[in-house]
Amino acid sequence: MPVAEGLQARIEAEFSENERKVKQTQDSAVEDYEERQRRLKQFDQVCDQLRDVWRPRLELLADKFGEHVQVVPKISRESRKVLFSFDSKLARVELRFGVSTDGDVRNLVLDYNLDVLPILMDFERHAQQVYPLDAVDAEQVAQWIDDRIIDFVRTYLSISHNKYYLMGHTVTDPIAGVSFNPAAAAVTLERGGKTYYFISEKTRNEFEQRETAGQGAAS
Repeated sequence: MPVAEGLQARIEAEFSENERKVKQTQDSAVEDYEERQRRLKQFDQVCDQLRDVWRPRLELLADKFGEHVQVVPKISRESRKVLFSFDSKLARVELRFGVSTDGDVRNLVLDYNLDVLPILMDFERHAQQVYPLDAVDAEQVAQWIDDRIIDFVRTYLSISHNKYYLMGHTVTDPIAGVSFNPAAAAVTLERGGKTYYFISEKTRNEFEQRETAGQGAAS
């Protein structure tokens, strides 16, 4: 049976249409890639503009804790992150601040993550703020970071007053009989290789008076 007239032309038309679709897909992919690169450049520019907003605030936090915190920054094309690891005998405390973009590179995403282990109290573990890349308000970003830093400081300081975290980590004033966090001692006293903790100068003075009186009676 002879080849039907026009069949070859129809086959060629199908292949031509397929080639057109492939080319269209390629062009669309290139366009999407170039547009994404343009938005990534915009993200970089926004981050550069905001550097003077977050850097002094995070440096202030780090300086406040001094040698009791380790700070590790991490920078990639699509994010800027910093990890604060705090030296605490009561809990493992890690704070993360991050600025990144979403998958389409259309928004600036601010992240706050706080880990306190073990978890023995309620606290805000995560917060996020999103701004369109072309509508980022530096003052709002500054306020958001300030509020998160205060949230963290309040949480961190509350650990030292929490009875569950303090369990096994308290000392007792030998005069007042009060148990408390060693960091809350008003004054300490070394005697015979032992450290005594006092809630006030008054109880320390009374301890020394009793000590002197005992030595006098012994002589």
